[in-house]
Amino acid sequence: MDSYSSWLNSFLVRFRLSANLFLSQFEPLALLLAPLLTLFIARLLHSLLSVIHEKGLKATVLVLFMSSIKLVPGVQSYIDAEKQKVVDKLQSGSKSKREHWRTELPTTGLGVGVIEEMKDVKSNDADWKGKCSGTVYIGGSESEGHFSLINEASSMFAHTNPLHLDVFQSVARFEAEVVAMTADLLGSKEKASGGQVCGNMTSGGTESILLAVKTSRDYMKAKKGITRPEMIIAESAHSAYDKAAQYFNIKLRRVPVNKEFKADVKAIRKQINRKTILIVGSAPGYPHGIIDPIEELGKLADSYGICLHVDLCLGGFVLPFARKLGYPIPPFDFTVRGVTSISADVHKYGLAPKGTSVVLYRNHDIRKVSNITEWSGGLYVSPTIAGSRPGGVIAGAWAAMMSLGQQGYLENTRKIMEVSKMIQKGIKEIPELFIIGNPDMTIVAFGSAVLDIFEVNDIMSGKGWHLNALQRPNSIHICVTLQHVPVVDAFLQDLREAVQTVKENPGPISGGLAPIYGAAGKMPDRGMVQDLLVNYMDGTC
Repeated sequence: MDSYSSWLNSFLVRFRLSANLFLSQFEPLALLLAPLLTLFIARLLHSLLSVIHEKGLKATVLVLFMSSIKLVPGVQSYIDAEKQKVVDKLQSGSKSKREHWRTELPTTGLGVGVIEEMKDVKSNDADWKGKCSGTVYIGGSESEGHFSLINEASSMFAHTNPLHLDVFQSVARFEAEVVAMTADLLGSKEKASGGQVCGNMTSGGTESILLAVKTSRDYMKAKKGITRPEMIIAESAHSAYDKAAQYFNIKLRRVPVNKEFKADVKAIRKQINRKTILIVGSAPGYPHGIIDPIEELGKLADSYGICLHVDLCLGGFVLPFARKLGYPIPPFDFTVRGVTSISADVHKYGLAPKGTSVVLYRNHDIRKVSNITEWSGGLYVSPTIAGSRPGGVIAGAWAAMMSLGQQGYLENTRKIMEVSKMIQKGIKEIPELFIIGNPDMTIVAFGSAVLDIFEVNDIMSGKGWHLNALQRPNSIHICVTLQHVPVVDAFLQDLREAVQTVKENPGPISGGLAPIYGAAGKMPDRGMVQDLLVNYMDGTC
């Protein structure tokens, strides 16, 4: 033992002398800065590797290249000027209209005369009757029928706020019943659901998705202790998930769709790791109207013990009835094992007033992590992002569902599904066009291998149609509503004429947005596209 200690002491002395001799050839300042510089380089490499891991090598190299180019004198100012031209083009003269907008209260109030001014302003809106993709889901005129009914119901409760349950018990009942009726449509009473489905009404699909993501994050933190959460979505999933990732500090992994434009289950499986809290399926996806393989996603989520949210914002009030009508609708609701939450918009095909959606959870354990606070104002609990909420639209949603009933929704679904099939058939008969995938519901997306589809869209816009431009691949879609039932033939005729016009006279039309959409789809620097959108938003609100 003594010999070992003596050897160790001798070794340490020799090592110290050798180290001091070696280091004596360096300046003291260099010795001080060396470890700091090493630490800095290590942090820099760690950050670079993290970016490469998140965005990929190609995207990272492109970002670094573009950042270097912008350092060249004059380049950044040139890019800014070109971006502003695009923004001005997108705004299409809205700046001149804003010059007459009010920026302060009138000295003397208008009284009831404000109604006439509102009617005058409203007269400048676009003619949306039968001409818009989605947007207005109720059929007929806004002064009669179902429009008139929900407007009266909403105005009757316009002063109410469900935050005050003790005062507005009627609205609390309406919300509970809307949630329960929606849950029933989506399998809550089936044995496979577990019989504990619960939820709340929200202001729309985005808030429903935000709440589902936040709840999944909190639930998985409590269940597995995950503090640096990640979620995985298909690139066809709604942009609300990007917003949720930013709001709730969740890393978002977006994977490509498969050849059928459905969520690629194998690609999603490869991305799952110990930090994964949530995967997502859409029924159907907004871009192409195609239902993701919810059953396969459910098995995947269940096997890894993670959450699965199903986005039924579009399909919630169509798919249950389409299935009853005999359409081949794959499983999509709480009867699928592994589904932990669902969002469904009542203000779309539920034909309720705008600002009404429902978020549902498989059980109370998932939902129980909500906004509970103790403060000087007392005890506070709110299951949604908003505290105060408009009771009028909640009452309007209840009125819409009660007035239509199952037979009403069944008949509406029959009409719009038939129109969707008619549009698909009509597009297939236009040789220059092709349909994206195999639409399952009422969204039909189409592109062209021989024409600029955005030029076709510009011609359709000139005819008064408001369709949605898509990317990856470049295409446009129409979301069929009851407004389209009486005008389906006119739509197909205008589409045939638009295709023929572009075929005979290719090239952008004056005032058209085809060049901008085309350039945005091909632009390698996606950060520049994001800058364009931010600048556009800043100029419009």
